[in-house]
Amino acid sequence: MFEVIRLLFAICLLQKGPQDLPYSPFLLKLLLAVNFLTGLLIGRVDSSWLSAALQSLVSLLLACVFCWLCLYLSRKRPRLNQTLGTILGIDAMIGFFSLPAIATLSINQGGLTVVVLLIGLIGWHWAVIGHIIRHALDQSLSFGLGVALLYLMASYQVMALLFPEIPKTT
Repeated sequence: MFEVIRLLFAICLLQKGPQDLPYSPFLLKLLLAVNFLTGLLIGRVDSSWLSAALQSLVSLLLACVFCWLCLYLSRKRPRLNQTLGTILGIDAMIGFFSLPAIATLSINQGGLTVVVLLIGLIGWHWAVIGHIIRHALDQSLSFGLGVALLYLMASYQVMALLFPEIPKTT
C-alpha cells in the first residue's frame, strides 16, 4: 500500500501517469472506499452524516461517469481501471490535505491565507486531473487541462445544485 501512496504522490507531482498504477480490481475497490471515506470526512465538516454520505456517493458517481465517458468516446475503455483509480486516489489525497483548511474555514477562522491555500489546492487538483487525462487519452496537456476544467466545473455545479448550502443559524 505504501508503494501505491508513493506512486500517487509522484502522479500529483506530474512525474508519473495513470498507466503506472497497477491494473487491479482490488486496488480500484480500495481507492473507491478511500475516496468515499475522504469525501465523507470533508462533507461531515458542514453537514450531517447522511448528507455527507450522499455528497460523497454523488462525487464518486460523477468521477466514474466522467472517466468512463472520456475513455469510451476516445475508444480507450481498457484504461478505465487505472485512470479511474488514479483520479480517485489523487482526489482522496488532495481532499485529505485540504481537510484542515476546510475545517478552519467552517469555523470562520484562517481568513485570506486559508482561502488562498484552498484556491491553490483547487488549481493543483485541476493540473493533476489534466495530467491524468492527457496520459489516459494520449492527448496534449492543454487538451487534458481543458477536459479537466470542464469536469471540475460541471461537478461543482452538479454538487451545488443537488446540495445547496443551507445558511447556519446562530
